[in-house]
Formats: sequence, structure tokens, C-alpha cells
Amino acid sequence: MDDNPEHNQIPVVTDIQGISADEINCLIHAYLMDSGFTHSAFSIRKEAQLDNSLNFQKHVPRGELVDLLSKAILYMEVETHWDGANLKLDCENQFSLLDPHRCKTKPPKPAVPSATSAVPLPTENGVPQDDEVQVTVMEDTPQGQLREESNGKRKADDPLEANGRVDKRSRVDAESSEAGPVAGPSGVARESEPPQENPDAGFVEPLVEPPARTRRRHRPGPADGTTDPDAIQILEGHDCEVFVCAWNPVKIGLLATGSKDAVVNLWNIPGPPEDGSDFAPRCTEDPIKISHWSKPEQADLTSLDWSPDGSLLAIGSYDAILRVCDTTGDLYLSDHIHEGPIFAANFSRDGKWLLTASLDNTVCVWDVHQKKLFTQYRNHLDCCLDVDWITDTMFASSGGDKLIHIFQLGEHKPIKTFSGHVNEVNQIKCNPARTRIASCSDDKTARIWNLDSVLTPRPPTVPMLPAEDRVVTLKGHKQPVSGVQWCPYSGDGQNELIATSSFDHGARLWDSVTGDCLRVFQDHKRPVYALSFSPEGKWLATGSGDGWLHIYDVKTTTKTWSWYAGVERPGIYEIDWQKHGEINRIALALEAQKVAVVDVTRIAALDDVESE
Repeated sequence: MDDNPEHNQIPVVTDIQGISADEINCLIHAYLMDSGFTHSAFSIRKEAQLDNSLNFQKHVPRGELVDLLSKAILYMEVETHWDGANLKLDCENQFSLLDPHRCKTKPPKPAVPSATSAVPLPTENGVPQDDEVQVTVMEDTPQGQLREESNGKRKADDPLEANGRVDKRSRVDAESSEAGPVAGPSGVARESEPPQENPDAGFVEPLVEPPARTRRRHRPGPADGTTDPDAIQILEGHDCEVFVCAWNPVKIGLLATGSKDAVVNLWNIPGPPEDGSDFAPRCTEDPIKISHWSKPEQADLTSLDWSPDGSLLAIGSYDAILRVCDTTGDLYLSDHIHEGPIFAANFSRDGKWLLTASLDNTVCVWDVHQKKLFTQYRNHLDCCLDVDWITDTMFASSGGDKLIHIFQLGEHKPIKTFSGHVNEVNQIKCNPARTRIASCSDDKTARIWNLDSVLTPRPPTVPMLPAEDRVVTLKGHKQPVSGVQWCPYSGDGQNELIATSSFDHGARLWDSVTGDCLRVFQDHKRPVYALSFSPEGKWLATGSGDGWLHIYDVKTTTKTWSWYAGVERPGIYEIDWQKHGEINRIALALEAQKVAVVDVTRIAALDDVESE
């Protein structure tokens, strides 16, 4: 024990509800990440020095900040309506975090007759909304007692899980539904209806509300009753959320996955027998772990990209260091010239060059064979968010400055700049023909840009045709558009198709030439994080924070098959679809610290013969 008596004193606790600024910063950071505001989250992470915080290492459940604020509103409601002996129950106005509350009392009810009256709860289309309950209205029965006898829950109450914790994901979803139209029995949105006055003097409108419905919980696994659960293999080898995954294009069984703790796992996933006599066996080998990070808590993984020959893996990370490893996990190249997180890494199709995009506003081109930097471009005025190759010597970049630059290797300034977005450009993708480029933005739109003027330069004296610079704007999403993907193949004589995903919980299929929206997919309940066409273009897969993988038939635009990751940490962050010979499978990066591999050949609904 310390000889100094002052050092041995127990500190006096002055506030058992102490809240530190560090805790609030961690909650705000988690909220920003859940909402997709990664750049704002990065800013508060750096400015608040969260990497040095012990609280930052703790797992913050999805929706924690919203849940705490919801409880605060409930406390405000009780505090306002409690008079010391009774709780005011007839206030109709809702509570708000920002606006002062003003009570609005319900109008008085007609006098209760002396005779008893049985009043059924409201029904829809003649069918009770819940188990029908008869409420007996007696003479001299207080209104408050009627409420207690009904056993109904207040609208603000949410059911508890088995462990006593509130289901935060359901609470977050409920907030948006309470703010707008509610779904009718057919699933079509309808406006909430005000209570109707009862014209019959012999009956009175009861003050009870129907009991809250029990939320239906799906079990993890396929949504249909026919798919063998063994068709989906769950790989456990990560200790944190898995953000990225990528199949090797040459070594067909090699799968790379990366997690929040900066660990990359290389899995050897066996394929089916060459004669096709049986299904692929399960993976039983432990993965090769790649962890060349000195501070893994600062190295959330953002990008994985294999070289075209399958020999090298480029790894993007929040710690701003580029790392390139070989298939055994050995480090091939490492460089820390970037001063901000690397959000994208992309090999050229000939494998000679590697692009990296960073939040330090720069794009770097690396000479892969020489293992060194070739050029660093400083043309964006804000963070650089994505890059993609057009040819083996020409590439595009997009950024927070709302611009898309086109660069030619050997030139330090853009040869073309596309402008039109009014917010950050999150992602860019070149079409299979390499003649157009698609972009998606926080401005809730996606755009298609024509590259003819870039690929076929013309003398300044020759006027440019209007069609050469025509931009197709895809409008319809209600929230930022997070992802965009070209369909690998289109039918003969058909326009190229393109798909987008958004934080509005939806995905859309578009005609990239006319800009027409061909289908709105609105089956998810949370933001759509992942989007992928099958390699032959027959299917479109979407993954969301709600834990669902949905697969749609591109031709009929109907939902064909679904799989659920589970209740706890359900998010699906990335999808990579592989098809080679008899192999047809999907890799999923999961929030639940796991990787799922879906054997498509074992799913009857996705059988290629049936889909043709």
C-alpha cells in the first residue's frame, strides 16, 4: 500500500449518473457509422482522439444512441405528466427532443349509461387486429381503471427480448413508420386514421388500445422450406465485424475476407468433384491469417482487390497504409505515403498498375512490378472516395468535392472532369464495354456519363455532338445512393442495365440509356449495404443491415430466394459472387463476425435451367 494516506483515499462519488464527453463521442461515432456517414465518423474519430479511448474498444450495439434518446423521451413524458399522485393519460401531443411540449387534452367522452355494454376492439375487413377482447363498461367505472383492465401497451412501449434488452433494430425501424403512413393489411401504405366518433348513444368508444402485436422473428437460414440449410456454410475465424470479401479470380477456391480488427483471412474453400457427382464438401481447414498491422485498432479494413492473375491481394485500410500480400499471406509491398484512410484499391486489368483512393484528397498510381509509387494526383478538393480503370492506362476518380476526374497515365492533370452531382460522389463503376461510367452520390441520384469524348479525342476545330456529352440522371431514391453495379450481360438489342442501392432501404433496376426505373426492390427494412449481379447477369443479390440476403430474377424482376443472417448483429456488408465451371457460389461478409458461403448449385430456386 502507498505510504501517502492521500493516495489511499476512496474517491467521493458525487454523481452516480456521470456521463463523460468521451462516452458521448463514442455513441455519436457509432451512430454515424450505422447511418453510413463514414466521413463524418472519421472526422469525429480523429478530432476526439477516439483511438486512444478505452470506451472506443467496447462494442456499441446498433441503434444504441437512438435507444437511449427514446428512453429519455419516455422519462420526459413521465416527468411532465406526473403530478405527484397520478399520471396524466389523456394528452394527445407527442414529445420531441427539440421542441417544448404542450399538453393537448382529449375531448370529453359522452356520459356512460347505467347499463353495461360490451364493446369489441376495432377490426379491419371484419377480422380482429388481435385477439378480440370484450370490455365491460360499468356505471361508476373510472376511465383510468378501464385502461388498466385492458392490459394494452402504450404505443411507445417495445417488447423486450428474452435477455431483457430492448430490440434496438426494431425500435429504429419503428421510428420511421410512426412518422409517416402505416401499412394496411395488403401492405399498401395508408395514412393513419383519426379515431371515429361513435354515433350510437348506447355505446361509448373505449379508452383502450389493442395489445401490441408480437413481432415475428425469423430463424437464421433460408426463408423457404425447401433449401437444405447445409447449402450455406458459416465460416468462423474473425473476432470482429467482417467488412469485405473477395474471391481469387484464378485460384478458384481462395477467398479473402477482412474484418474491423485489421485481420485478413485467406480461406481455402473446396469445390465439387470434377465429374459433378456430388456437392462441394465443407471447408474444414483453418484460414491463413494476415495481420501486418502495428495498431490494429486504427486499421479497419475498407477494400480487398485481387490482381488479375490472382497472385497479389491489395488491402485498403483506415490506417492510411497500403499493403499488398501474396497468396501465402507474405507482404509484397507496403507504403504509408497516404495521410488518410484508403477507401479503395484497384488493379488495372493487365496487372501492371494499382490505384488507391484516400481521404487525404489524393489518388496514387503504383507500379506493381517495381513495387513503388508512380504518380500521386492531388486534384480533388475534398476526400477521394473511389477509383476505377477505364483502360489499362486511363482511370477515373470520384470524391467529396462532387467531381469525377478522368486521368491518363503520364499526365498530372485530368483530361476530363464531369460535374453535376450536388453532394459527395460515393462510388464509380465503368460499364463492361468501357464506354460509359456510372456514379452514385449522397445527392440521392446516380448518373451515367458518356466517355466517347475521352476515348476518341477530336481536334478543337471539330464541334462535339450533343449526344457525346449527354448525361443520364437516375432519380427516385429518397436517401443517399451508396452503391452502383452494371449488369455483366444484356440481351441482344437491349440497353445495358444498372442497379443501385440506397440508405432508403431500397434497391432499383434501371435502363441505363433511357434512365427509366424498371423495378423498385423494397423488401429490406434497413439500409442496403451490398449489391451484386451474378457473373452471367441472371440474378441480382442485395444485402442489408436487416440481415437479409434477397436474390431477384433480373428478367422478371421478381424475388426468387432469400436467406436470413440472424437477429444479433445481422448486417450483410459485402457480397461477392463467383461462377466457374460447376462452381457457383456467393460469399457474404457479416456483421456477426462470420463469413457465409452460399452454394448456389444446391438451391433449386436458382437452378440455371429453371431460370432460362
